[in-house]
Amino acid sequence: MHKVLTLNNIAAEGLRRFPSERFEVAADIADPIAIILRSHNLHDMEIPSSVSAIGRAGAGTNNIPIEAMSARGIPVFNTPGANANAVKELAIAGLLIAARNICDAREYVKSLAGTGDALNKAVEAGKKQFVGFELPGKTLGVIGLGAIGVEIANAALALGMKVIGFDPNITVRSAWQLSA
Repeated sequence: MHKVLTLNNIAAEGLRRFPSERFEVAADIADPIAIILRSHNLHDMEIPSSVSAIGRAGAGTNNIPIEAMSARGIPVFNTPGANANAVKELAIAGLLIAARNICDAREYVKSLAGTGDALNKAVEAGKKQFVGFELPGKTLGVIGLGAIGVEIANAALALGMKVIGFDPNITVRSAWQLSA
């Protein structure tokens, strides 16, 4: 039985890839053969000598002592792009919130008193100050055209925005994924 230590909440969909008849996967395991983490800081942890691989459920590896693991012959894997859609959705939500003054408008509506026609009149009187602007024709700069940057650039193009991207290390795969 192979023991896998999880140091953060890992999606059940990912953990299903470890058949229970061959793997014991838990947050409290002694002598694990592998570690799976998200944001846990491994720099502050003594890595057991039993570990032969480390997998990060995320794009970066700044929370893993790569040099020390390399010196021990322990490969470190990550999952770039695994959360790209979620990050894209948050970025697009941020664009919409800012362009349409949604936070300020919400606070304005929360501050209103009254009911019925009086409330309707107050809403109508104040809503003009929160008009904002439309995104089509606006320019978005995207720095970094990896999995997340490509998703954001393509979504912004679909919204009618002009997109300028910069990535001195863009891969051919990422370039092919960009909308024409």
